[in-house]
Amino acid sequence: MDELILYSEILWPALLAGVLVLSTHVPLGQEVLKRGIIFLDLAIAQIAALGLVLASAFGIETQDQHSAWLTQAIAITAAVAGAMLLYQFRHAPAKIQEALIGVLFMLAATGSLLLLAKDPHAGERLKALLIGQILWVKPATLLVTALVYSAILMVWLFLRNRLGEWGFYPLFAITITLSTQMVGVYLVFASLIIPALATLTSKRALLSAYVLGISAYACGLIASALLDLPSGALIAWCLALFGTLYFLFQRKRAAGALIEAE
Repeated sequence: MDELILYSEILWPALLAGVLVLSTHVPLGQEVLKRGIIFLDLAIAQIAALGLVLASAFGIETQDQHSAWLTQAIAITAAVAGAMLLYQFRHAPAKIQEALIGVLFMLAATGSLLLLAKDPHAGERLKALLIGQILWVKPATLLVTALVYSAILMVWLFLRNRLGEWGFYPLFAITITLSTQMVGVYLVFASLIIPALATLTSKRALLSAYVLGISAYACGLIASALLDLPSGALIAWCLALFGTLYFLFQRKRAAGALIEAE
């Protein structure tokens, strides 16, 4: 009983963090697929991670509120700068854009390695950046993230046509920066692409993507607690599994409807 209570106390904030991430990543992921810039989020997440490593290299720790805000500012600035650089090439052919995104991802990843080369805790820091620390997310972080994500969703829902492409890139960068710190680079990518991709042909794509994503986060968290495995990695696999099953279900239903029509 005590073990179950402990699990619930850890898992509920983690699940809430996942819901917050999905709240923005599902619609933004649909937009990424529409634009055909699939790996944009992976590059921006890695650049945000580089910003966090850079802040640590400057000796900025997140022990007090002032340092935490300064770290956020550095990470967001790095991510927005990278996003706006890619924005300049938005009209280039898709293969050129994907190549530039890949190069930027590589530079950000290797830049982090260079900055952490002499850090005795480099392995732990890299692991936290890649697969996240969703089980240890703090209530204050959830509150700030919820407020920022609410503002981003309002802007996206009501002002995206007015902002156009120019507004999409910085909004995307800020969102990715916050989520990278909670769930890591890999889970950011999985949360953006898999629910949107699996429900691409669904009549209720947005609702289906949210249900799929939340279910995968819940199952991944429970499985990680029971199996004592990394939560971020298990959630990513659950997203892939649920996405595959949903896609196969949709295809089977579509085939059945076609047979009935004939």
